[in-house]
Amino acid sequence: MAYRSLSIFLLLAVLLTPLGLTARSFAYQDEAAPAAGEAPAAGEAPAAGGEAPAAGGGEAPAGGGAEPAAPAGNGAAPAAASESFLSWMIRASGFFGFILLLLSFLMVALIMANVLSIRRDNLMPPDLIGAFEEKLNNKDYQGAFELAKSDDSFVARVLAAGLSKLNQGYSEAIEGMQEVGEDENMAMEHKLSYLALIGAIAPMIGLMGTVYGMILSFQTIASSATSPKPSELADGISTALFTTLEGLTVAIPAMIFYSLLRNRVARFSLEVGMISESLMNRFSSSSK
Repeated sequence: MAYRSLSIFLLLAVLLTPLGLTARSFAYQDEAAPAAGEAPAAGEAPAAGGEAPAAGGGEAPAGGGAEPAAPAGNGAAPAAASESFLSWMIRASGFFGFILLLLSFLMVALIMANVLSIRRDNLMPPDLIGAFEEKLNNKDYQGAFELAKSDDSFVARVLAAGLSKLNQGYSEAIEGMQEVGEDENMAMEHKLSYLALIGAIAPMIGLMGTVYGMILSFQTIASSATSPKPSELADGISTALFTTLEGLTVAIPAMIFYSLLRNRVARFSLEVGMISESLMNRFSSSSK
């Protein structure tokens, strides 16, 4: 139960972390520009012509030589462009982000499928074990074989393999059960190996996006005649950092669930072996 709660919590954390970041938004401006209200008003300029004596002996009208007042809107800065964090992340991630998004969907599907399939009730149904043991106690061996043959669980396949080779001897029956157990174990680990593959290649795709983003930034520096503005380098740097973050966000849960589910497969395989051998142990004395 605790394992299932931990799985749901980690999956929700992976899915909701990018959405939670959308609550933050940022705004940027090209360059700092003085606001229109901070510019000196035209009426405050000294009237140069007002204090000088007029050439014709008369007084010049006050303010007659002052510069005309500039329109208030000429010096206003451009409107700030705002963009949500999520849209910025999607735009900066580009193709690499799309690949990592597909991998994240595949990772969640694999985790859910394996969590639902690798369960004790699926691999070792208690009802089947009880009914199988009851038929053995009643010496209904054919009924026990048919019961195990008709079930698709892990322990049923092992028991059916053991009963099918029991006429050759007890050691051959145990050997047949071990072979089927190893095959089932390998099949479950094969399904889990896709999680390990995602955990290995997701950081590599993120690293590729990092290199691509740094190349874009250095290309901007190399093609600019003067020192480029920080805003011109931001696109390449954001691509580099976002793809790295997304690659690690996909890889870390994949590796965690791969380790947890692999340990679970090993533990259940051991339990299946112990249960099947305890049920078949009654034939060890009769075969000697």
